[in-house]
Amino acid sequence: MSEENEEAAEGTDGPPQGGQTRTGTQSIERVVNMLRVVASRGRNGMRIGEVAATSGLPQSTCFRMLARLELEGLVDRDARTRKYYLGPLLHELGLLARPRYRLSEMCDAALHRLAETTQDTLYLSERSGLEAVCTNRALGDYPIKALPLDIGIRRPLGVGAGGLAMLCAMPAAEAESIIQANGHRYEKYASFSADFLREVVAQGRQQGYSFLDSVVTPGTAAIGVAFPPDNPVAAISVAAISGRLTAERREDIAREVQRQVRLICADMTAHALLPPEAGGS
Repeated sequence: MSEENEEAAEGTDGPPQGGQTRTGTQSIERVVNMLRVVASRGRNGMRIGEVAATSGLPQSTCFRMLARLELEGLVDRDARTRKYYLGPLLHELGLLARPRYRLSEMCDAALHRLAETTQDTLYLSERSGLEAVCTNRALGDYPIKALPLDIGIRRPLGVGAGGLAMLCAMPAAEAESIIQANGHRYEKYASFSADFLREVVAQGRQQGYSFLDSVVTPGTAAIGVAFPPDNPVAAISVAAISGRLTAERREDIAREVQRQVRLICADMTAHALLPPEAGGS
């Protein structure tokens, strides 16, 4: 199939006909996945080779898609570094989005309270399909900090204590389906595998919080607590240098995070019961 015919097929909605291999709906899914790939590096950007390797698509296909997305303002390409970034149109559209409640804002006070108590680094991670997105953070005053995770970074669920905590809180069948779907992506992280993840998920279920030590980042440990307990959509995690998260201190911190999470869940329930237009403009 020529490039022209392939692009025409990708723009057609409805069932495939003749040599047509993809529907319009599938094309939308592929475009959205491309945006997720570019977003996975946060504000660091990605070169075309990295985009192709991460997406699993041929480099020529990635180039055509990114060129079109750049014309539409959905991605931006730096002429000097040849890296792709999320584009200005996404920011403009995001300004108009009106979520029922903004979880990052709702959790901000709790994150700063925990950062003040622990003196370590706090993160809020929210679930997005098979991934966890860092949407807020607070830095404690301890002079030696864990390597900060930028807001907006996306990682497969299970990579990081926040995403792992969400897997731990899910029904076993759902967690297993996510681990299987992300299996090939875990291989890109040192010391990670699907079998290892199953093991730490089982441990997290038993102890009531997730824990990772020197798995994603050497010398860094973290614990995580997911919420709400019946349908985890987010998690709060505490990251520190490994020596600060001893077994006894982990239990103390986990209890404090769980206490803050209960307050957040109560706040979420209260907001969910408000009429859509209540609570301000």
